[in-house]
Amino acid sequence: MRRNRDITTRLRRTLRLFFLVPLLRGRRHPELAARATAVGLFWAFTPTFGLRMPLVFATWVTARHVLRLDFTLVIGLAFTWLTNALVTLPLYFGFYLTGRLLQDGPGELMNFQSFRTAFASLQAADISWLERLTRVLGDWGLTLWLGALPWALVMAGIGYVTASAYLRHRRPLRPAGLQPKLGR
Repeated sequence: MRRNRDITTRLRRTLRLFFLVPLLRGRRHPELAARATAVGLFWAFTPTFGLRMPLVFATWVTARHVLRLDFTLVIGLAFTWLTNALVTLPLYFGFYLTGRLLQDGPGELMNFQSFRTAFASLQAADISWLERLTRVLGDWGLTLWLGALPWALVMAGIGYVTASAYLRHRRPLRPAGLQPKLGR
């Protein structure tokens, strides 16, 4: 029992350190942190494992220089860590199921064991990266992206609303002249 408590205590501390502390210590406008949370969660819930942080960076550059919107890059990068190598396979399976339901309705669906076996075949060392990419994009790509899009949009929306409300509640109010600016 004590070991479980130690693990949960360490997990709670780690989550607080990586997610809540940067939100609370930010000196810029809370809106920028809420946007960053939304962007990070959006990319975290897409089938782009290994590319999530570069995609957040590309979004930040595009938003900042093309759209003239800003968000806190470090917070956006941190929120991509919510989905990691341990949860990728179940997450992709959820994307696959959602995508299949959106494409075909509740017809014949693959079970998790079959999905895991098929996914493992993509990890085989004897196929080239080009063949692997072709299989993923051709066989599963549309289904995974179609299934991931609702999850990514919902999680980004929840993240934005939650972070915005949390920061309005937790950050101390500053005098009007010392309010951080919303722009860059």
